[in-house]
Amino acid sequence: MKAPKSASSNTPVSRMPKIADDKVARWSDENVEQLFREYAKTKDPAIREKLVMIHQNLVRYLASKFANRGESLEDLVQVGLIGLVNAVDRFDPSRGTKFSTFATPTIVGEIRRHFRDNAWSLKVPRRLQELNAAASKASEKLGQRLGRPPSVQDIANEIGATEEETLAALELGNAYETVSLDSKLSNEDDAGQQTLAEFLGETDSGIEDIETLSDLTQAMERLEPRERAIIYYRFFRDMPQTEVAKKLNISQMHVSRLQQKALKRLKEILSS
Repeated sequence: MKAPKSASSNTPVSRMPKIADDKVARWSDENVEQLFREYAKTKDPAIREKLVMIHQNLVRYLASKFANRGESLEDLVQVGLIGLVNAVDRFDPSRGTKFSTFATPTIVGEIRRHFRDNAWSLKVPRRLQELNAAASKASEKLGQRLGRPPSVQDIANEIGATEEETLAALELGNAYETVSLDSKLSNEDDAGQQTLAEFLGETDSGIEDIETLSDLTQAMERLEPRERAIIYYRFFRDMPQTEVAKKLNISQMHVSRLQQKALKRLKEILSS
């Protein structure tokens, strides 16, 4: 994944502190608060890095909530670290707010922004992407509040959109991650697995026949009446030349000559 940059710090993710295997030293709330006070005064990069290392588990916890969406957890952690750095830069310890409470929306917002800008399999309008995120969040909230799955109208009222926009936003989730036609589909009733492509329909050759028949009908209208009758009896009614000759009161040889002439003329008309 190409390393994104922080909007405020311009620090590439690849240069930011990684999640260490060793446990970060335990810091008391008082010590962490003192570090924030020192950083607010000095903006010392070393202190900022230490604060990031202390709170990196918060990033991993929040990033894990977005796992299994087509992005690796480590990539999401690196994106979340951008939000963490921004939160550290903007945090004001004098307001008495707990840092984790302050930082969570910033970290989650950075991860959501990453998915919105980079992770959609299909190109979709930004407004629908934002509505999709809002509708998903509202659906979960309403489900808890109402004690039942919310309707499209419930969600539309919650996010301030029309029902049509809300439905389009909810259906947009299907465009988030595409599936290969070679994907294996499991079915307990089948001895083996089948691919998605085997369940797709094929072009109906009858449709092509309809188009060809329409062109042929129009071309036949440009034939002489007797030639048109011969083509109709021979190829639409499947009558032998002898019967056609009796119907038209001409010889079978005459029918054969007119048929060849009509077919040649049809070929010229259809190829022009």
